[in-house]
Amino acid sequence: MKSSAVRSGKRATYPAYKPSGMEWVGDIPEHWDVRRIKYTASINDEALSEATNPEFEFNYVDISSVDPVKGIVATEVYRFEDAPSRARRIVREGDTIVSTVRTYLRAIAAIRSPDDSLIVSTGFAVVRPRTINPGYLSYMLRSPFFIDTIVSRSTGVSYPAINAAEIGNIGVTIPSIKEQQTIASFLDRETARIDALIEKKQRQIELLQEKRSALISHAVTKGLDPDAKMKDSGIEWLGEIPEHWSLKRLKFVSTLQTGLTLGKKYENEELVTRPYLRVANVQDGYLDLTTITEIELPNKDTARYELRHGDVLMTEGGDFDKLGRGYVWEDQIPGCLHQNHIFAVRPNSSELNSHFLASVLTSFHGKNYFTSTSQQTTNLATTNSTKLRSFPLPLPPLTEQEEILRHLRRSTGHLDNLRHKIDLSIEKLREYRTALISAAVTGKIDVRKEVS
Repeated sequence: MKSSAVRSGKRATYPAYKPSGMEWVGDIPEHWDVRRIKYTASINDEALSEATNPEFEFNYVDISSVDPVKGIVATEVYRFEDAPSRARRIVREGDTIVSTVRTYLRAIAAIRSPDDSLIVSTGFAVVRPRTINPGYLSYMLRSPFFIDTIVSRSTGVSYPAINAAEIGNIGVTIPSIKEQQTIASFLDRETARIDALIEKKQRQIELLQEKRSALISHAVTKGLDPDAKMKDSGIEWLGEIPEHWSLKRLKFVSTLQTGLTLGKKYENEELVTRPYLRVANVQDGYLDLTTITEIELPNKDTARYELRHGDVLMTEGGDFDKLGRGYVWEDQIPGCLHQNHIFAVRPNSSELNSHFLASVLTSFHGKNYFTSTSQQTTNLATTNSTKLRSFPLPLPPLTEQEEILRHLRRSTGHLDNLRHKIDLSIEKLREYRTALISAAVTGKIDVRKEVS
């Protein structure tokens, strides 16, 4: 036992500690208790009945609508008769919702000032405080030790889940009600400060990205020579382009390779296993190759769907209205295939540099083009492939394309370095936020004198 207060960083610890009996928590203040959640809170008290008025309209929260830090970030409006069958859980002020499916997503959120028609998915356990402070309980349920316990007790590989009864059996640390309120108030204040800093830094990143996009867009549509003679492109948002440039539809300088559709059944055919690129792998400005799916298909079909060096990847449902995320494939994974929601734009002309094409497709001109019209059809892939093939491409001579790319590498390099530094500082702030919550709700720091 510790006999006197010591300092943990800039904050004091408690005078004396005892073992908590929980591996994740370690020692806790001597006057604290440990109880299972079910003895301090109830779980899933209320749900909409099947007799609910079909016209009842409500705001619905699904698993994907919850951010681990920000909480509920989106809702969808449904009438009861049109709503998914999982839209049933009723929530009240002070509740905390805990995802019981895909627990690795850490979708946990406090319910604060909800409207009377807020309904959440049955994929959440709704934890309602009874003999515990709502704010303290919420921070406890969002602490690393609790989340790690949830994840470790989940079953299933591709869709890990935990039942509500198991959540109720998890032990939590319990100080006095007064101390719970003090800890909750302290964390409200400190996390708000951290979140404000993060938001400010995220705004800095947005401004850097806007500047970067403007530099690229100007270079690939106006060129580098401010004195070059210009001509009207005939496209309202594009305006003038250098007189010696051409304007060609993409289909005349490239081919469009569509991808594989899942779910096909093959009989009496020789199958091979190949790596398979999904939309989630193609991000804004980079490829996320940490998780690559594999797929079986006939050996004779692999060449049809194989990505080639220099392909520009465009995804449906990306950053633009229906198409976005231009990224150049450079054999990162040999023999990789791609799904049907990714288009591989393959230059077939010596006039076109793949990186220049990617820059134009994701420039303001590309964004304006892909969001300018919306064709109503049930076949989204057909709509988007037609639109992509018809893209009006400002095309300078190849040597000028390469000169523009060299200029962009120089002019955007320092912006990318600044963004990287800001990203690192945001990551450190988030780590500190998590560590602070953990330290406060497990008694590793004593914040009683920090809240007036």
